[in-house]
Amino acid sequence: MENLDLILPEIFISIAIMFFLLLGVFKKNSSSLIYNLTIISLIILLASVYNLTTISETLLFNRSYIIDNLSNFMKIIMIVSGIFVMLISSKYLQIIKINKIEYPVLILSAILGMMVMISSNDLIVFYMGLELQSLALYVLASFNRDNLLSTESGLKYFILSALSSGLLLYGCSLVYGFSETTNFNEILINSNKIEQGLIFGVVFILVGLAFKISAVPFHMWAPDVYQGSPTSVTIFFATLPKIAALTVFIRFLYVPFVNMIDQWQIIIIFISIASMIFGAVAAIGQTNLKRLVAYSSIGHMGYALAGLSTGTNDGIQSSILYIAIYIVMNLAFFSCIFMLRRKDTYYEKIEDLSGLSKNHPILSFSLMAVLFSLAGIPPLAGFFAKFYIFVAVIEQSMFLLAIVGLLSTVIAAFYYLRIIKIIYFDPEKEMYEKNHHFGLKFTLILSTIFILGYFIYPSGLTEIISRINII
Repeated sequence: MENLDLILPEIFISIAIMFFLLLGVFKKNSSSLIYNLTIISLIILLASVYNLTTISETLLFNRSYIIDNLSNFMKIIMIVSGIFVMLISSKYLQIIKINKIEYPVLILSAILGMMVMISSNDLIVFYMGLELQSLALYVLASFNRDNLLSTESGLKYFILSALSSGLLLYGCSLVYGFSETTNFNEILINSNKIEQGLIFGVVFILVGLAFKISAVPFHMWAPDVYQGSPTSVTIFFATLPKIAALTVFIRFLYVPFVNMIDQWQIIIIFISIASMIFGAVAAIGQTNLKRLVAYSSIGHMGYALAGLSTGTNDGIQSSILYIAIYIVMNLAFFSCIFMLRRKDTYYEKIEDLSGLSKNHPILSFSLMAVLFSLAGIPPLAGFFAKFYIFVAVIEQSMFLLAIVGLLSTVIAAFYYLRIIKIIYFDPEKEMYEKNHHFGLKFTLILSTIFILGYFIYPSGLTEIISRINII
């Protein structure tokens, strides 16, 4: 109990969830108040996690919970992106009338689950975090219950996610059965002799995790859920769970199963190649911006996994850098989508961007910068993200992975350039509203500056990430 101060962030957010629920019950029409308090509590949470960055690697609760550089960094970028997601969504929730007290509480519950996942050093702790996150996300996906697409997406996500959780739990039980422990460090010690059952366990766990980051061939839920969910939930799906799942990938592969690299490396390479190709090709024919983001995120997760498949510290660090930059690009992209509004109607078709540059030059410029960055065009932030991945892959002589990554980048550039063509060269449509709230403008300006100005000082982020050494 002497280390209780190390889990103050988790305790604080648990108390905040209970307090907001009680406040919502006893105080009528308190949804806006709870929403604003949630943003404040996330800022306090960020400060409390940042305070832990000075502490060296510490194991808590019988070595089942870990506080280290990896967990601190991932929690910080997750909470920061959570704050920005809340900032840009506030007006949207009011307009489509889903600004209820439960919404911010569910967001906080999902964040708590992800924090537990990020710091887990035990199969049981990890599964608890995963289920806490998943239960909140099931409800969020179908939060707009008057909309048929939203209800359908919630149901689809629930059924498929339950299946993946079942497979993951089966994998965990196999690992426990063959290694006689659930602790990551002890699994490593007990699994010197690689048994067949242990390999099966690892495969099942990887299937469950691949589902969570919507990697091929477990991506089938993503396009429908992204399109059907309210846009404020879609941006949440596209950012925060990816951070948590990638962290768990790193922990799983490089702590308990690092001796089994020959067994799992080929699986990660296959998932990576399949995701990159499918994400690039399937996005070409899309007409809806949210579906496009879904296929785009499948491709981007392929790149992140390519870094993990190298089996080196450089590869892991390149994946962490990739996910951090990818989150910023997503925030900028969704900020642009939220600005496509006339009166009380939001537009999310690609054709709705037609001639946007004529009436909205600044918004068009931001969107162009984001799309070029997603395509990996130098000297934007997205180029550096892919560059570090390719360097890590080529250093390990994984030339097939590098070639596939390069080809899929070229294919992906096609549909990003098509959108830019629609924005700048197609006939203009009716003007969108220019009066947007502060949170939305602030997020777009900040993320655009980051994307455009990253090349000035790229080593700033890489220096922080270089402290994360897993192997």
